[in-house]
Amino acid sequence: MRFSRLISGILAVMAAAAPALAQGAVPAPRSITVSGEGEAKAAPDQAQLQAGVVTTARKAGDALAANTKAMNQVFAALKRLGIPDKAIQTADFSVNPQNAPDRNGNASQQITGYQVSNQVVVTVEMAKLGAALDALVASGANNLGGMTFSIHDPKPLLAQARAAAMKDAGQRAETYAAAGGFKLGPILAVTESGSETPPPFAPRPMMRMAAAVPVASGENTIGATVTVTYEIR
Repeated sequence: MRFSRLISGILAVMAAAAPALAQGAVPAPRSITVSGEGEAKAAPDQAQLQAGVVTTARKAGDALAANTKAMNQVFAALKRLGIPDKAIQTADFSVNPQNAPDRNGNASQQITGYQVSNQVVVTVEMAKLGAALDALVASGANNLGGMTFSIHDPKPLLAQARAAAMKDAGQRAETYAAAGGFKLGPILAVTESGSETPPPFAPRPMMRMAAAVPVASGENTIGATVTVTYEIR
């Protein structure tokens, strides 16, 4: 009986205190959330290119031996340009049988030879890119898979893009405040995302070149998007 009375008393006190707590609660501030975008551009200072050697022979061993010899020449050419081993990475290696076509032009079961392909991805400074392309082809590389341009240290550009995005968000918020007849208070929250967008490069076969290859790298764009929540008054 005493325990029941004690529980009843506690519940009564909680019920009486609830309105007081509700009256003393601080209401959530009114707010507005806007997005802002910013970007910064700069010429890339390095490139990633995929190059390699494709060889064919009637026997798989002969095709592999020819490919190995040619790839060693490719590695030697890159080394002479001062490109470190850490900037060279094997991207693909394959050995595939070559089948003779049948009367309809489709591949038959008859194997006429083998094809060996060895591809590497090379990261090279822009100042050496043209010379690297020419040296690769001259050394025996006969296939180019593609090329992308990048910025070795994008942090300074990303900082500029973030600042531009915050400025854009502030201008948008001021426009809404003027149109809505309210004033902006302090910033309550900020979230952001950033990305680097290199210009595209279409894959193409490598051709023998007698001089350093001219390459147009254009500009890379670093973008940032922020979402900012302001208190409104």
